[in-house]
Amino acid sequence: MVMLVIAVGAFYAIPNLYGEDHAVQVVATRGAEVTTSTLTSVNGILESKGIAVKRAELEDGQLVVRVQDAEQQLLAREVIAESLGDKYSVALNLAPATPEWLEAMGGTPMKLGLDLRGGVHFLMEVDMGEAIRKMEEAKIADFRSQLREQKIRYAGVRKTAKGLEIKFRDAENLSKAERYLKSLSNEMVFTDGSVGDNYALYASMSDDYLRQIKEEALQQNITTIRNRVNELGVAEPVVQRQGAERIIVQLPGVQDTARAKEILGATASIEFRMVDQNADQAAAANGRVSASSEVFPRRSGGIAVLKKEVMLTGDHITGAQPSFDEYSRPQVSINLDAKGGNIFSNVTKDNIGNPMATLFIEYKDSGQRNPDGTVKMTKIEEVISVATIQARLGRNFVINGLDHAEAQSLALLLRAGALIAPVTIVEERTIGPSLGKENIENGKLAMIWGMVVVLIFMLIYYRAFGVIANLALTANLVMVVGVMSMIPGAVLTLPGIAGMVLTVGMAVDGNVLIFERIREELLAGRSVQQAIHEGYANAFSTIADANITTFMTALILFAVGTGAVKGFAVTLMIGIATSMFTSIVGTRVIVNLMWGGKRVKKLSI
Repeated sequence: MVMLVIAVGAFYAIPNLYGEDHAVQVVATRGAEVTTSTLTSVNGILESKGIAVKRAELEDGQLVVRVQDAEQQLLAREVIAESLGDKYSVALNLAPATPEWLEAMGGTPMKLGLDLRGGVHFLMEVDMGEAIRKMEEAKIADFRSQLREQKIRYAGVRKTAKGLEIKFRDAENLSKAERYLKSLSNEMVFTDGSVGDNYALYASMSDDYLRQIKEEALQQNITTIRNRVNELGVAEPVVQRQGAERIIVQLPGVQDTARAKEILGATASIEFRMVDQNADQAAAANGRVSASSEVFPRRSGGIAVLKKEVMLTGDHITGAQPSFDEYSRPQVSINLDAKGGNIFSNVTKDNIGNPMATLFIEYKDSGQRNPDGTVKMTKIEEVISVATIQARLGRNFVINGLDHAEAQSLALLLRAGALIAPVTIVEERTIGPSLGKENIENGKLAMIWGMVVVLIFMLIYYRAFGVIANLALTANLVMVVGVMSMIPGAVLTLPGIAGMVLTVGMAVDGNVLIFERIREELLAGRSVQQAIHEGYANAFSTIADANITTFMTALILFAVGTGAVKGFAVTLMIGIATSMFTSIVGTRVIVNLMWGGKRVKKLSI
């Protein structure tokens, strides 16, 4: 059993010996698709430019091209980006050089953090003003539908400097509306703002509701950004909040800041709107439409005239998958949450047979600043699909009328979610791979010297038993690396290396306790076999107590810590578990093999 466990740990540790290749990563955007033809085309282009390709392969819908060195990597990126055009994101990356046969058996190297592998770091700020504005627009639509349902006559609803203004023609309807709207929730504060014959009710958001909106906007954006990064295949990203309005995004292995922004994707949202079928397309092309409609460009070309009223936003989408209908035509199957399903059911029941559009809204940095110092955003809107509503829609429905590439792209956008509010990059840093390499070398040096000192001490002080402890210590280090490589979410950081060095010192603690107890038993006149048995039996509780308390401390660090602290905690917990196995079970196996059941009068300890 011990041999099997160590063999498994050693097998999964082997991929870490192969290092990494300089690679170029190609990801499809804006309706494109990475296929085998893309692979063939890229190989041909690189061959014509004299760039040697070590390996090119399709991985999870993206193309990874491995080249010989950093110089050829930069050249390959330029050549590929120029040939494929703006429908593809081409980024520099580092890909594991693990042999294919080892990968096929599940062998992968440890995931390295930003401080070891290099990569890009973004600090992003959420535009809370936009989040509040969107909520105000939603409240305006709610007020209109709620008052109509109760048959309360109103003259209009609009946003003013005082808040949301609801106008009435008489005091009676104002009074009815105020009582009814107040009974619905305590999210809004209503005040009577009538002056003379102008009857108006003003609604403003309560402080608690404003805080709730901001918190939800931040959390939803964190989830959405994390989903987008994961969907686009960036290895081991870090997405976490900082303060009340900011998000940290770290992309290890990505070396190009500009391309990393493309991998993240522009801050975007999705809206479902009805198509205005009565609009004059010729007049709309010249910007002349009714007050209730707007003109938007279509991604596939041309224009679309949509109603201003938003049926549903993308933040209610819980799942989206490309599929095919019974005639093998591409479509996107969409799942909504309960609230979104109710909303969509109500708004589609009266629009069966009418076309519905999916509007993609993108916010990009304009390079300018507002008077308050925040980044000025440019808003880009385009229609990415138009589909006909075939029946009353609920929580599950499909969008058709797309080609295969459009269905794949739309599913990705919908599945990744919509940002409640746009975010801007307020800080960006690139950590070069050379710095990460230096950190790794320093960590290795610390590990080697720590191992050497401990090995020499144990060998001199405990003689033959010191050799056994040294074998256990070496096996422990191999197992730590193997387990770190096996766990999908484990990331090795610079503090994680410190945790491994600490584990080296702690791993021999158990053996020191056992060996000292055996010495005491021998001095007390016990036989060799009795001394060994009592040494292991009596030292176990002490070793367990010491390691369990340390493990619990590391577990708390993992629960409350972030980033590097969490990486240290993971390494420490794994090291504690493996060291207990090797120091108690592993050494006992060797001791039993050498002295167990034999008549021995003296031990080399």
